[in-house]
Amino acid sequence: MGVLSALEPAKVFQFFEEICSIPHGSRNVKQISNYLVDFAKERGLKYRQDEEFNVVIWKDGSKGYEDAEPVILQGHMDMVAVKTADCPKDMEKDGLDLEINGDLISAKGTSLGGDDGIAVAYSLAILDDPDMAHPPIEAIFTVDEEIGMLGAAYMDVSDIKGRLFLNMDSEDEGIFTVSCAGGATVTCHLPYERENVAMTAMKISIDGFSGGHSGVEIDKGRANANVVMGRLLYGVMNDIRIISVNGGEKDNAIALSCQAEIAVPAGKAEEVKNKVQETFAIVAEEYKVTDPKAAICVEKQADTENAGEECAALTAKDTAAVIQALLHMPAGIQRMNPEIEGLVQTSLNLGILRTNESSVDLSYAVRSASEHEKQFLIDKMNALAVLLGGSTEITGPYPGWEYRADSRLRDVLVDTYRELYGKDPVVEGIHAGLECGLFASKMGDIDAVSLGPQMEGIHTVNEVLSISSVQRTWELVTKALAALK
Repeated sequence: MGVLSALEPAKVFQFFEEICSIPHGSRNVKQISNYLVDFAKERGLKYRQDEEFNVVIWKDGSKGYEDAEPVILQGHMDMVAVKTADCPKDMEKDGLDLEINGDLISAKGTSLGGDDGIAVAYSLAILDDPDMAHPPIEAIFTVDEEIGMLGAAYMDVSDIKGRLFLNMDSEDEGIFTVSCAGGATVTCHLPYERENVAMTAMKISIDGFSGGHSGVEIDKGRANANVVMGRLLYGVMNDIRIISVNGGEKDNAIALSCQAEIAVPAGKAEEVKNKVQETFAIVAEEYKVTDPKAAICVEKQADTENAGEECAALTAKDTAAVIQALLHMPAGIQRMNPEIEGLVQTSLNLGILRTNESSVDLSYAVRSASEHEKQFLIDKMNALAVLLGGSTEITGPYPGWEYRADSRLRDVLVDTYRELYGKDPVVEGIHAGLECGLFASKMGDIDAVSLGPQMEGIHTVNEVLSISSVQRTWELVTKALAALK
């Protein structure tokens, strides 16, 4: 008897427990992929497994649904496999130890992998049921979603006929996601030359900013420490040379701190220090609600002018170019979605600022639900970088998924949800990436919705999955499939 054997829907929890018995962290997906292939073989279902271990399983429509429009069921088979420091499991080789605590399922000492094992379990339960009413099913199981949607990016979809696309990779019950942002990392390279100057070296350090995820918290109005540093340096640009400027840790995180080493004529050191502190005081007042712990420290490093020594600083021209880039490069929200209230459509975040051996590099996470807006923003950034003597480099691009005004799938799901629960679901977009975006870019005009049961603490050892929510979401999905005749 399995730990979940007494739970309903029985088949969903049976398959979920079988999935949890198989190690399936990202890049360790061969075994779980073969499990899906064996499932299809045992039931005589058509399937395809590619070189990266993505799997597609096809099932004909039930009686009366043979000629209905096919429905794609989609989720990813990999999980974020983490454990506590004292957990003896080998996450590459061992399955999970499931536990039930009231309405919640968890795994002892490890993450649970409800993201996205429950989507796989839902799909298998549908494929396994000979009596369920449903259109033709094309079940797509992707790999390595958690490390960059690699399986979806690789996958050939030329044999996929459906355009009704139900992604089951959301973790908030009652919320239907209907668009997501595409994005890319855009790095502006500003080459520089140094020259020796007999000036006073000073260090400006700002920290204590609130930060946050550049997709989730970009609309919170928080200050970016790298952008603030540009504002501070602009106020004294004609009196200083940059020695180095560095801030932020990840391109998709709003920078918490930034440090600049500058060279200042000895006679202007106090004036520059006071000006920088005055400007910061203005910034701190502007952001006192969102960034109440922001702080500054300005230290005099060495008076090389009086000591007869010199320091190597950027030329006046290159110093100005870096400061102008920090000041004038677009930052933050660029446009809100005109159809979904409160949703950011296009934004960018200066997450990493680094002084390297031959260039100062500004790395931005650029996001937009519109591919055209994303490209226009990148073009603007490149144009400014070129004007300042630099260039841009684009890495890790991924496509967005634009809101569709007319959606049969969304309408059926909303009507079904309303019928079951007597209220409307939340229909929203997210300012982050989903596999729906990659499939939309490959397949064209798909009609997609992302949903799922309630989970908390995903990607952590505190991950839990609600049993009752799994039941309700199963009822929603199966009734919606029956309505898609």
